[in-house]
Amino acid sequence: MKPLPELMSFLEGLSEPHILFDSRYRILAANAAYRQQFSQAQSVVGRTCYEVSHHFNVPCDQAGESCPLAQARASGQRERVMHLHHTTKGEEYINIELAPISNTAGKQTYYVEKMEPIRVALGQPAARGLIGRSPAFQEMLALVARVAPSMATVLLLGESGTGKELVAQAVHASSTRAHRPLVAVDCASLPENLFESELFGHERGAFTGANVARSGLVEAASGGTLFLDEVGDIPLSIQVKLLRLLESGTYRRVGSTELRHADIRIVSATHRDLAQMVFEGSFREDLYYRLSTFPIHLPALRERRQDIGLLSAALLQRMNPMRNLTLTAAAQRLLQQQDFPGNVRELRNLLERTSLLCDGDTLGVQQLEHALFFSVRLPVSKGAVHSSQLSEPIAAPHNKLGASKLKDAQREAFATLVDNYEGSRADLAAHLGISARSLYRKLNELK
Repeated sequence: MKPLPELMSFLEGLSEPHILFDSRYRILAANAAYRQQFSQAQSVVGRTCYEVSHHFNVPCDQAGESCPLAQARASGQRERVMHLHHTTKGEEYINIELAPISNTAGKQTYYVEKMEPIRVALGQPAARGLIGRSPAFQEMLALVARVAPSMATVLLLGESGTGKELVAQAVHASSTRAHRPLVAVDCASLPENLFESELFGHERGAFTGANVARSGLVEAASGGTLFLDEVGDIPLSIQVKLLRLLESGTYRRVGSTELRHADIRIVSATHRDLAQMVFEGSFREDLYYRLSTFPIHLPALRERRQDIGLLSAALLQRMNPMRNLTLTAAAQRLLQQQDFPGNVRELRNLLERTSLLCDGDTLGVQQLEHALFFSVRLPVSKGAVHSSQLSEPIAAPHNKLGASKLKDAQREAFATLVDNYEGSRADLAAHLGISARSLYRKLNELK
């Protein structure tokens, strides 16, 4: 039975890409938006949806993927999934919404599938955006795609270096507020006595040095998204005021009695165990529940080892766009064996160090092993501090100086450097080539 001409005409007029197929997965129609964004040189009509989108020879659920048609048959209603599709631009992540169409007897006869590309993530190396293909990455991305269009408060949980700020940008870019600003608050680097003023602003004369009235970051994010990075570092005295902002959408500038309204969405992130902090009394329980309406776990790099090859290719391209650097297969295998406690940030540093040790365009095992066992010798004298001085490379893992001793030596050198450095913390962070947030985190770990 052929679909009604009225249905075909309706689909053709839709601005989003749509296809119509039957219960045997055969595509019956593809509208103009689909043909423009996804269609290859040959027509898709008459072919199966799984062959066109995935290059599979069996339906998705028989090839290890989630199949919206199978889910719709089971549930009897509209279903939504995220897939990695072949497109004219290569493989892209696509949000799929499938609606079953039943006949007069109530039997599902046709299926309409709407497709929406997720522009912030790719399954192949690229100059920007989130990159990955592993199940752990796809699970995280599916949650991002589902929560982004809503106004729900999002809490990103993950180790340092897992890309929490990139994911926050993805949530914002996929939301209805994407045309408004995304304002990041580095909670770890703000001193407690300035935190409230930075966040909410202040009036003239509110405190010593407040010579003019000043708006805060909440006002700067009006209409957009406020990203609270390392929210676990917010002082208790500020947590209650942040809670009021979340519950009522209102706040006051420092030194003012005027109640202001904030039109913002809040996304927060932390590498800390907030539940444990609540138990210890260093984080408010009510604030924790307000922030964690929709928690998303960001997988560590060791949880998505199969993405290391993709990430490495992308990072090499971003770091050295003119050199066209590549890794040998053996070097990629060696990378995948590393645990990377610093996650993607550590992978980037290692690749950059390896590229500096390589004169050609192909990074092999020898250069990678050389880079893996380089250690930084931090000078201890006052005044001239050069973090770039390198010690002799450690020859191999069987060297008598094991990993634990190396970490102890680096920790001791860092502590000595901090004790002897005469400049400000901001100067020290800049001198070491790290962010102020990373420096404060290292100082906290040192304590």
